[in-house]
Amino acid sequence: MYRARKLVLWHFWVAFIAFFAAILLGEWQMFVRSPLSPWVNNPEHYYRSVTGHGTVMGYVMPTLVAMGFGYAITELALKRPLIGVRWAWGGFWLVIAGTLMAALTTAVGKSSVLYTFYPPMIGSTFYYLGIVLVVVGSWIWVALMAINLRAWTKANPETTIPLAMYGNVTGAYLWAWTSVGAASEILLLILPATTGLTDTINVGLARVLFSWTLHAIVYFWLMPAYIAFYTLFPRAIGGRLYSDTMGRVAFALFLVFSMPIGIHHLFADPQVGAGFKFVHAAMTAMVSIPTLLTVFTIVASAEIVARLRGGKGALGWVKALPWNNPWMLAVTLAFIMLGFGGAGGIINMSYQLNESIHNTQWVTGHFHLIFGGAIVIMYFMIAYELWPQLLSCATLSPRLIKTQLWTWFSGMMILTMPWHLVGLLGAPRRMAYYDYTHPLLAPQAITVTMSTFGGLILVISAAMFIYILTSARRQSAPVPAFTFSQAVHPNSKPPAVLNGLGLWVAMMIALTLVNYGYPIVQLALIPEASVPVIPIGAR
Repeated sequence: MYRARKLVLWHFWVAFIAFFAAILLGEWQMFVRSPLSPWVNNPEHYYRSVTGHGTVMGYVMPTLVAMGFGYAITELALKRPLIGVRWAWGGFWLVIAGTLMAALTTAVGKSSVLYTFYPPMIGSTFYYLGIVLVVVGSWIWVALMAINLRAWTKANPETTIPLAMYGNVTGAYLWAWTSVGAASEILLLILPATTGLTDTINVGLARVLFSWTLHAIVYFWLMPAYIAFYTLFPRAIGGRLYSDTMGRVAFALFLVFSMPIGIHHLFADPQVGAGFKFVHAAMTAMVSIPTLLTVFTIVASAEIVARLRGGKGALGWVKALPWNNPWMLAVTLAFIMLGFGGAGGIINMSYQLNESIHNTQWVTGHFHLIFGGAIVIMYFMIAYELWPQLLSCATLSPRLIKTQLWTWFSGMMILTMPWHLVGLLGAPRRMAYYDYTHPLLAPQAITVTMSTFGGLILVISAAMFIYILTSARRQSAPVPAFTFSQAVHPNSKPPAVLNGLGLWVAMMIALTLVNYGYPIVQLALIPEASVPVIPIGAR
């Protein structure tokens, strides 16, 4: 790397330290809700913990990882120094300031509103201002990604944009647009209420604006993982990417399909009509297309390696895969968790079936498998892969890495599978207390206990991850140059429409306005949608 080495390292360290703190909060929540612990007698403490855990995991950690990985990709893929390093540091410190502001107000009990912060519950002004600072800091990153790509394309007008940078900028544009929803909710509705300018808030409009962000943010979380699938995994296992073009199609389709789907989170809310709920349900099914394309392409890339290693037969090649390679293990475990989580998501997005699991522990299990499972395990691998470049150290221990990956996978499965089961039985999520002496709840005690032990394994795995990173030592020998995966046909050029993002960004904006425009205007004009605010803590 050139200028960005220290910048990337700081982003990663803050992200992973915050991540470890949030893991501890999550395990504490599981423990105090389980039969293993007497009740803490103060639900406020529980909801403070849930808010802190969700805010770090939903906003802070993935944003910092995406930013740090994005800066690394910019220099490593474009092979030129990062433009705007001072601005990048400014964005980083805005994220830090916002994180501290939101964390402190939550810790003192002024903003136990959960990371979704649905009105009419209203927290401290400083909590929301902290979230705004995190978003503004990330917008600086978005601008820098666009600026650096534009400068590179001007200098290389006939050259194909590297796939890693194409995916990186796709993720940046997706985040810039999806964050507009929550930002609008905070600036236009919540802050006037928290500062006393109004005593009511348009709950229906606020929830629709937040749904603009609520599901598309998942694909912002996913983007670094998918970049790793396409541009790091094939090279790491000794092979080539099956199709560079397929990767570009998948990234472009995430822009198109991930935005106009958030209202499927509001199926139980009366303020949105059934017609738009159905449209969002149908569009949610479409977002599976880029994921299915990715699974096919990455499995095909792995098969190429296995065939070159002597694998034969319809399935015999699976034995020839490099199973001792941490990347092979990580991607396999990620796909397993992605499969289970995606199967649960089919239930969530169904207009009819959603009624059976709405607001139950099933939903908690679903998104923990997707984010905490498939996404975070790839964040681990991104850090492991970049660490020698960032610290000029030797390659990290494959044995320790594989142990850490197995413990993370085992803990996540033990944590989430019982949640799916009790969700089908109707167990609500976000409840601070359960009386397991009640005859109807007594059978669930064992499942909650299992999840608590799963969470403990995750804490151990997260501690191992931090240990592996901190145990790296600088070496005097030069670190090999970093490379991304090459395609099977490296000299073939993709269609022009897949060497730019203009069309896909336009489609993303257009579909969002079509799918959200009418509900937003309708709710903004209905005075009955405004209700008195419920302050959490003092204003």
